[in-house]
Amino acid sequence: MQVLKFGGTSVANADNINKVVAILQQAIQRDRTAVVVSAFGGVTDLLLKAGALAAAADESYKDVLAAIEQRHIEAVKVLVPVAKQSSILSWVKQRCNEIEDICNGVFLLGELSDRTRDRVVSFGELISSQIVAARLKAAGVEAVWKDARELIITDDNHGYAAVDFSVTDFNIRTYFAETKENLLVFPGFIASNAAGLTTTLGRGGSDYTAAILAGALDAKVLEIWTDVSGMMTADPRLVANAKVLPHISYQEAMELSHFGAKVIYPPTVQPVMKKSIPVWIKNTFEPEAHGTVIENDVTKRNGNNIRGITSINKIALLSLEGSGMVGIPGFSRRLFEALAGEQINVILITQGSSEHSICVGIDEAYAKDAKVVVDNAFSYEIETGKVDPLVVESGLSIVALVGDNMKSHPGVSGKMFGAIGRNGVNIRAIAQGSSERNISAVIAAADVKKAINVLHEEFFETTYKQVNLFIAGAGNVGSKLLSQLQQQQAYLQEQLRLQVRIVGIANSRKMVFNDEGINLANWKKLLEQGDAMELDKFIDIIRSKNLRNAVFVDVTANDQVAQVYARLLEKSISVVACNKVACSSAYSYYKKLKDLAREFNASFLFETNVGAGLPVIGTLNDLMRSGDVVNRIEAVLSGTLNFVFNNYNGEKSFADVVKQAQDEGYTEPDPRLDLSGTDVMRKIMILARESGERLEMDDITNNSFMPPSCMTGSVNDFYAEMAKQEEHFAALYQQAVKAGKKLKFVAKYENGKAAVGLQHIDPQHDLYHLYGKDNVVLFYTNRYAEQPLVVKGAGAGAEVTASGVFADILRAAH
Repeated sequence: MQVLKFGGTSVANADNINKVVAILQQAIQRDRTAVVVSAFGGVTDLLLKAGALAAAADESYKDVLAAIEQRHIEAVKVLVPVAKQSSILSWVKQRCNEIEDICNGVFLLGELSDRTRDRVVSFGELISSQIVAARLKAAGVEAVWKDARELIITDDNHGYAAVDFSVTDFNIRTYFAETKENLLVFPGFIASNAAGLTTTLGRGGSDYTAAILAGALDAKVLEIWTDVSGMMTADPRLVANAKVLPHISYQEAMELSHFGAKVIYPPTVQPVMKKSIPVWIKNTFEPEAHGTVIENDVTKRNGNNIRGITSINKIALLSLEGSGMVGIPGFSRRLFEALAGEQINVILITQGSSEHSICVGIDEAYAKDAKVVVDNAFSYEIETGKVDPLVVESGLSIVALVGDNMKSHPGVSGKMFGAIGRNGVNIRAIAQGSSERNISAVIAAADVKKAINVLHEEFFETTYKQVNLFIAGAGNVGSKLLSQLQQQQAYLQEQLRLQVRIVGIANSRKMVFNDEGINLANWKKLLEQGDAMELDKFIDIIRSKNLRNAVFVDVTANDQVAQVYARLLEKSISVVACNKVACSSAYSYYKKLKDLAREFNASFLFETNVGAGLPVIGTLNDLMRSGDVVNRIEAVLSGTLNFVFNNYNGEKSFADVVKQAQDEGYTEPDPRLDLSGTDVMRKIMILARESGERLEMDDITNNSFMPPSCMTGSVNDFYAEMAKQEEHFAALYQQAVKAGKKLKFVAKYENGKAAVGLQHIDPQHDLYHLYGKDNVVLFYTNRYAEQPLVVKGAGAGAEVTASGVFADILRAAH
């Protein structure tokens, strides 16, 4: 014996019902079959709507009933040959007349009782199952239709009736013993009480009907045919890479279904679990897919300790606390009695060992009622100050990890909380049963999608981790970065298991977003077609998207952009800054950003602030973390100035060499930042700060070689004045040549002080052999006292700077 159930979109239209018939034709070749049919997709909601409209004295209920009748009649006309339609059409019309008579009565009374509501909604299953039976007969399959109300007997709790299994099992066994047909069709969801009045079995009632039949008949298998290919590791509407679970235990299935997995409902499992009857979740539209088998022992069939991640939305958290609770028995009992008296179901419970407080999660819809009844129950204790008034928090959700094997594998909780904590998801409450089959956390409803995706990556993704980038700045360095990201996307996914998606790009004029990733082959056109750029709006959108593993990349030199980092870090969005403004601004702001990054588990990385693509800050951080002490730093930190002094020999004017450096992309947008020494001052200050020194720009000595007249006016004025001052620059060069030395603009930090300026460097010095646009940094530390640790290489240029930003992005991703 086997029991099959079809519902939802499986019986939504004639084409789908024909698929059901094909499946049943194969099923009866294997074994005797009972089939349970739910209402056509959406009909139950329409019946409830008609009843509610009638009770509200709204005559439009007649239109709803007419639509229901028309839908069923059309189904008959499509599914059943004309010669065989008469009897089934007559039967359908009689049932539709019954519904109308009942709703007319509701309209006159202005009342829709639970008993009447059960009667109204029962017609959905009654009619659909009769139509399916008629279609089977038309296809040459001998099928008998049986009203489930004659077999399944319940109590009088309309809407959620409890089954009397002793009577029901006897009825079912007797009927099947007396009936010899190979295929029997039943309406799901409906039953009757001892007086013969219609009752319903509640949410998932058709599945429950099938399970009741399977349990009574000791069926070999219960197959639930639906529109998905089984139970999944997470809701596929939230997690794109959710996977089907081929095998799962009864207990795991009940935990997942309790916490929102709608493929199967907890009551369905009970009748079959007692007799170890496997439940097979199958897809009507993909019958060859394996689906999910729910059975007793699945330990050897699943490799993962976690079976699934699920959630319940619209949760309210009730917190009862007070010093008068400590050591006094009965508080919990009274709390639960108060809630039970108002028929309020408790979904989650957590209590600290101090007994100072107890916290429960309930459906948000009952929060106001809960507040009233609990405060009334503890009115004396509240008046005397022993207990505080009940605190209600709404807008919450529960996220749960489920798996039988968690109890034998330590560290699962830590892994769960660490993963969501690193992404800025705050946990309001935690619950874990002694069976360790479920770990639940209460979080803000806005964080559910992010949390579930983070956990799915942590526990199920063997392919890749998704990283979501927002890039501000699409100029010289920004465009090179986007090109490098496009070039490396496949490599990162294949070799580093990182799926890097650029979901937002902005320049000074436009901004564009795409949660699925902007097409980098066409990003310039897409950006031009984007919205007008507003910095505050750009940041608000980034925060509101609340994407996991999010990284903001600043490839501008804009002061205002540098001021928004705090708003991002406090949302656990990592910041990669090519922009030097933030780290070279007031020390208090620099420290605030570092502290925020630490507090909210985000990365704040700015390697390119000092040496473009050179690993200068990373090397310094490694020295400090390993316990070394920096005593002195000497460096040539301006690729621009090094390029200028390496290429200036009096043959071309100094102004022409500077213009060449700008044209080749080595200077800041305003070359005066380089030539004045300001940019180098910023860099040595950042290195000093990373060494542990509290340094401000005013503390740094700048021995500038530039005539003051060059530093006023526009950039064009700057070039014109440099040409007039050529004699000054030539004299500087000649002095160095005569001494057998080279000109280098050197930054130095020692004993808490820093200075920058032009120096004559002799051939024996480490800074002498520095060519082109190269930078060099010499770290003198306790470990590198005599011979410094040297970092040397190209210190300017869009490509190398972009590669440095790229490297920081990868650090943030990991």
